[in-house]
Amino acid sequence: MEIQENQSDSLSESGSTSSTRVGHSGPLSGPLVSNKRNSSKKSARFKDEECYVEITLDVRDDSVSVQNIRGGDSETAYLAGQLEKRPSSLGSQLSFKLRQVSQELKRMTSSKRFNKFDRTKSGAARALQGLKFMSKNVGTEGWSQVEARFDELAVNGTLSKARFGQCIGMKESSEFASELFDALARRKGITSSSITKAELHEFWEQITDQSFDARLQTFFDMVDKNADGRITEEEVKEIIALSASANKLSNIHDHAEEYAALIIEELDPDNLGYIELFNLEMLLLQAPTKSANRGGDSRVLSQLLSQKLVPTKEYNPIKRCYRGVTYFIEDNWKRLWIIALWLSICAGLFTWKFIQYKHRAVFDVMGYCVTTAKGAAETLKFNMALILLPVCRNTVTWLRSKTNLGMVVPFDDNINFHKVIAFGIAIGVGLHAVAHLTCDFPRLLHATDKEYEPMKQFFGEKRPDDYWWFVKGTEGWTGVIMVVLMAIAYTLAQPWFRRSRLHLPKTLKKLTGFNAFWYSHHLFVIVYVLFVVHGYYLYLSKKWYKRTTWMYLAIPILLYTCERLIRAFRSGYKTVRILKVAVYPGNVLALHMSKPQGFKYTSGQYIFVNCSAVSPFQWHPFSITSAPGDDYLSIHIRTLGDWTSRLKAVFSKVCQPPSSDQSGLLRADIGQGNNKPRMPRLQVDGPYGAPAQDYKKYDVLLLVGLGIGATPLISIVKDVLNNIKQQEEIDEGMVESGVKSNKRKPFATKRAYFYWVTREQGSFEWFRGVMNEVAENDRNGVIELHNYCTSVYEEGDARSALITMLQSLQHAKNGVDIVSGTRVKTHFARPNWRNVFKHVALKHPNERVGVFYCGAQGLVGELRSLAQDFSRKTSTKFDFHKENF
Repeated sequence: MEIQENQSDSLSESGSTSSTRVGHSGPLSGPLVSNKRNSSKKSARFKDEECYVEITLDVRDDSVSVQNIRGGDSETAYLAGQLEKRPSSLGSQLSFKLRQVSQELKRMTSSKRFNKFDRTKSGAARALQGLKFMSKNVGTEGWSQVEARFDELAVNGTLSKARFGQCIGMKESSEFASELFDALARRKGITSSSITKAELHEFWEQITDQSFDARLQTFFDMVDKNADGRITEEEVKEIIALSASANKLSNIHDHAEEYAALIIEELDPDNLGYIELFNLEMLLLQAPTKSANRGGDSRVLSQLLSQKLVPTKEYNPIKRCYRGVTYFIEDNWKRLWIIALWLSICAGLFTWKFIQYKHRAVFDVMGYCVTTAKGAAETLKFNMALILLPVCRNTVTWLRSKTNLGMVVPFDDNINFHKVIAFGIAIGVGLHAVAHLTCDFPRLLHATDKEYEPMKQFFGEKRPDDYWWFVKGTEGWTGVIMVVLMAIAYTLAQPWFRRSRLHLPKTLKKLTGFNAFWYSHHLFVIVYVLFVVHGYYLYLSKKWYKRTTWMYLAIPILLYTCERLIRAFRSGYKTVRILKVAVYPGNVLALHMSKPQGFKYTSGQYIFVNCSAVSPFQWHPFSITSAPGDDYLSIHIRTLGDWTSRLKAVFSKVCQPPSSDQSGLLRADIGQGNNKPRMPRLQVDGPYGAPAQDYKKYDVLLLVGLGIGATPLISIVKDVLNNIKQQEEIDEGMVESGVKSNKRKPFATKRAYFYWVTREQGSFEWFRGVMNEVAENDRNGVIELHNYCTSVYEEGDARSALITMLQSLQHAKNGVDIVSGTRVKTHFARPNWRNVFKHVALKHPNERVGVFYCGAQGLVGELRSLAQDFSRKTSTKFDFHKENF
């Protein structure tokens, strides 16, 4: 393809004819026809298989207009129209515009020669909605917001390139925005590093253009930095590195050269050394068709996409309220009857004591103050006894596993109930202390001699002289100390202090965190001793059988003491041997240890771990990530606090950098080599019950893990996988022997969906082996794995478009995902949880699905609401379970 420019002598000083060769599709020539002075006409003619496209331009000193177009279509007219814009420098800009048109015409004819990709295919149709430069979080703002930011950021009426990203709402991707600026500027012929508001408006129209071809051209221009219509391997490498940086994918950034070679190899089979626009279009539109199937047939998937579960709005407030109450009771009846029973007992005890003291002589002096104080004291005795039961973990685990009480008792909420009781204790302490200190004692001090006469049997012959008399007595100082210790423990147990969320000075910050919570909670030993003493030395009760505090506490304290003794005894002989240590990205420490003799557990359960090198007293809970069928015990620990940070530091000392075939940042494989490092001593206690262990009750599982919250769910996935293997071995044995065995109980789970959402690419190293093992051994598709990396922009965003293309190529060629490094393809951004529930509901009608979630609290409400919504509006019933410690 050739372009010839012929100008009249009056316009051209040299009178020479310039010829620029672009591409090789066919001849493009145009004769000169001069009409008048200081003007010229340029005609460009394109030939392809005897079909001509001829464009005649009228070039003047200050304008360029299209005189005539022969041949072509609407797209040709659009390209020619681009030449009519007034350039800043006519000579150079005209050449630039002609070169652009030639490239576009070449693309059009090239697409005819190379059989343009069918855009009507389902995968291509979805891809056509992608390659958006403005995401829904950015582009919805509109031009008015961009214009307002221009007025704020502009200097002397122009916006610098450095502030372009901030102005259009792409502040987090400044490097990408800078490259986008350069591409748009090259296309408009702008050489300055700043633009006016009018030019910004043109840029905005271009990047928000809904035409796929316009978006594709803009993306192509970003890669094609020298505007020659060709993309070289070096340019591909640069845009891969840019996309990887924008999406925080360090591994892809480090291997940009390797991935650039992969793209060139795929799109340049003739070894021309470059690719063109139609190659990029083909790669983009084919990528979705190569993506992994979600596991269902096309009919079900199309039904999934078309179905809309729109909540129906009830306009009648009475009916709306009735329906809301009905749903609430239906979803929370287990919790409601437990809370109702607890409140009824507390109210009954308070009322009983209140009435009892109302009919005693002290009521005439102290009035309702004493009845309130004694009623609150009775509830305190009950709650101080009851609060120990939810934290008797061995007992709760036994009741959960060995009895059917779980059908009516919400054992998953044991810690939440512990917190509710603590709140009840706080109210009781407040009522009791305030009634005594501000009402009872002052009224007694100011009582007349006649009024005091009945009180002598309780307070002595001589009336107390002052307030200090009550405080220094046994009843007084024990009560004051208890209130102080309870206040400390209650305050440091709040999430703001326990998780160090408050921004405090360093000196005060040392007094918060998990360590402060742990030690302050163990002040309960002193509190209970003082509580018994306080309840024995009562002013108004002299007979021992009326001092009932010890009666309330005897059985719960005995049970809790036995629990702690069992724990101490069991952990004494459960010192484990470290088999492997690995430090992974994301501050995660993986420990593989020997399984103690007789140690049996269920996937989803957890253990307490103690490391004497860090602290001889502290025990911390961690989910078990190995499966019951494994010959080892494993946990994964994320360093979030002071104890876990010190634990990681202790084990990092005995680790070395991994070899080329190993994962992780640091490793220590004890079973390999002769130089075995000396490992810190580790003790374990457990296992203990958790909500996730109930997975065996369901035929279908929906497992959702956020970050390190995947740990209990990984154990379930491995257990399901192990059972798949065992079933295959049994089936093979039956085929060989011809004998059918019914000894093994069939495994309930027939289908499992695992969704793992994490922010960092390096997190996928934690369980890479499990992912690959599932992909290799799950031939029947029992386990459906979905990895999501939220640092990557959503699919369809231009900032992740090249990552999506590269991912499809790499997975199709090598079977490995470029993001996770596993055989499981990674999705970008966050899942659409409503679509996830739709998918499961449509695949499993008339079935009960167990939804198990472990992760941040923020997602609990949405998942629980969706589980309830789909249970009511579809034939599939979802039971939601959240992991608690």
